[in-house]
Amino acid sequence: MGGGTKIGAGLGRRSVLALGGAALAAPLIGGRALAGPGDAIRLGAPFHRTGIGASYGRWYERTATAALARINAAGGINGLPVEMIVEDDGTDPKRGVEVIEKFATDYKVDAVFGHLFSHVVAASAPRAGELKMPYFMCSETHALAAGRFNRYCFQPSMTDVKSQIRSMGPWIANTLGRKVTLIYPDYAFGYDHRDNMTAAIEAQGGKIVASIAIPPTETSFTRYLPRIPFDTEVIYHVMVGPSVLTFVRELGEHMGSHRPAIFGFIDSLEAVPLDQPQLDFLEGTYFWEGMPRYAQKDQTEFDKTYRTALNLDDTGATVGDAKDVATYSHMFSVWETLYAIKAAMEAADYRGPAQKTDMLEAMEATAGFAESDAFPQGEKLFNGRTHQAFGHQNISKMTAGRLEVVSRTTIEDTLYPDEVDYTKMSF
Repeated sequence: MGGGTKIGAGLGRRSVLALGGAALAAPLIGGRALAGPGDAIRLGAPFHRTGIGASYGRWYERTATAALARINAAGGINGLPVEMIVEDDGTDPKRGVEVIEKFATDYKVDAVFGHLFSHVVAASAPRAGELKMPYFMCSETHALAAGRFNRYCFQPSMTDVKSQIRSMGPWIANTLGRKVTLIYPDYAFGYDHRDNMTAAIEAQGGKIVASIAIPPTETSFTRYLPRIPFDTEVIYHVMVGPSVLTFVRELGEHMGSHRPAIFGFIDSLEAVPLDQPQLDFLEGTYFWEGMPRYAQKDQTEFDKTYRTALNLDDTGATVGDAKDVATYSHMFSVWETLYAIKAAMEAADYRGPAQKTDMLEAMEATAGFAESDAFPQGEKLFNGRTHQAFGHQNISKMTAGRLEVVSRTTIEDTLYPDEVDYTKMSF
């Protein structure tokens, strides 16, 4: 793994604005030792540049770079420029912990943000707490709201799997069917889906007729698909990793034209162009989307601003390169998390590490965020006790090769009783 990459302060305003969607490659030398305390706000960004999360990591980094360009162009945070120091965690739990330690001891950053994959988060969050490092996850793990972490950990913009499924389970059961086969990755993220979808379907009087766990590094899926029972009414799939297109293609070949209803999480097709012949069988199937990849008829001005900042077209691809498709349903969390950090730091008049507790308490006191250029996915309710955000979910249908939103949940649909109160823990 290489050294960190610093983006932001010291480049000059013109250089910051010119970053666009590209990341700098020059290494950071020396961290905060290069300048005195209070000269800048430094954020550690552990992105999945390599490993099974690489496609997400590339877009997380591109999104963060664009957001910080806007933040710095508008004066930074409390008048201080913001730097981002990037380290590759390899989508690996052990490396994730090492990177957290490096941010705390070598770079002495003010906060860390950016982890997505839940097995990396699960390893890194406890270490962040031990190091008293503010840790803002851009993940969907339920582990935070379930009380498994500590007071230094927050998920201020991305809803967790439990809230996503809780809001959509009734629609799946009542619209598509009640006999459901689950296909999911064999690690923590997949178990969140398995457990919460099982509860959601059973609450509607339905039944999980098969539960199929697949290693996230698998490259062929034909030996798993015969385990789908003949009486299945709905196939629920959520896959990740470099072979997602192979999974979808082989699923289509196995099921043929006489298939049950299919509901997938867009994770199975993030960063994958949809205009491919092998994906034709997905016509008429449904997907969860955190933020709709395709610009909808009721597109907001906030979504337009966000796409422009990232140089994306109405299909969610880079302008002029239809094959360079964004991880649109996840990467907004990086943009919004940076603005959530900014809001908390400004509420605490944050100037440096001595005020970390003030900043964290300001985050806990936050009730939510209005839909805006800073929060283009939509309004958020934030639970300061559980450190978890709640937002709208989208159910989209593949129609003529595009994803069209057919249902959007309310925030109230996503809520569930508190399972922890982090404010009762000490710092």
